[in-house]
Amino acid sequence: MEFRFELALCAALESPDRVVSRQLGAGIENPGGRIVDVCVMTPGPAFDRRAAITADRIPDPAIEAAVGPGEAVPLTEAFDLPPDRAEAVADHAAAVGYLERERRDGRPVVRATARYPDDWVGSLTAVENKPDLGSPGDLAAQLRYDAALGLFDHVVLATASYVTRAHLNRIPDVVGVWRFDPDTGDREVVREPTRLAPDAPGVEIRDERALRTDVALVTADAKARKRRRIAERAYGKGWRPDPPACAHATTTADGRPYCEQFERVVNPGRDCGQACEAFEPADPPATDRDALRDERTAWVATPDGAGPRRQSGLSRFR
Repeated sequence: MEFRFELALCAALESPDRVVSRQLGAGIENPGGRIVDVCVMTPGPAFDRRAAITADRIPDPAIEAAVGPGEAVPLTEAFDLPPDRAEAVADHAAAVGYLERERRDGRPVVRATARYPDDWVGSLTAVENKPDLGSPGDLAAQLRYDAALGLFDHVVLATASYVTRAHLNRIPDVVGVWRFDPDTGDREVVREPTRLAPDAPGVEIRDERALRTDVALVTADAKARKRRRIAERAYGKGWRPDPPACAHATTTADGRPYCEQFERVVNPGRDCGQACEAFEPADPPATDRDALRDERTAWVATPDGAGPRRQSGLSRFR
């Protein structure tokens, strides 16, 4: 249920004014300690400059490398990394179009194809999905983590349940709440989120016990680096999963994997394959996910230096 809810929400949130992605790591001191269900990014002033570089994620070490679009720099001077790691990062960055590689006097050198813009991200909103508030699991702890760290500009809880005052009292006041119907795509704003302070230091909750909470203090610079990584990951990844390679598989008009045998959206990683009694191996359905994403969001499939795109703030989520 939660997977189908998540995909329906992603589809409903898409617009030419934003980029939507899902399942992104949001831990800093403990990188795997927090996975955000959905991330919504709105463009900043330099969004078009970033979109013109590449449709793919740019690896963070390449962004931080001592290299620009001017004179080529020896690979060993550009990266403060072990040689093998520097080679791998440079190869990846060249493959996605951010770096150019060549050899001079027998030495490998690199040059950026464009200057990386610092202000291409407008805002980042984290959405935690909990369709059934009757089975909240670790919801309260997850939202306390997000509120204390302040990595995102806004944090929102999305649910299909009727939201009571008791529910609201169990989560931080800064967290917004949406009631979302995955069948119709209707979304009601139960409570607006309060803007957090992503440009200030934060507190990362490492462990919560009855009489003790272990935390790590996180600097504003560390948060800024993590936000850039999240933005790059969101821009390059999107939210649509690969459809299953089954004769019964197709996709909805917005690109969600759908099973005609069971007449519902499916999770290819869990519902499909040899474990399914109706599985019939076949080529996956021919769905152009890049074309859908290019048409429906601010992401640019084929960078060509296009003109300014429309921008929006959180109010556009209504």
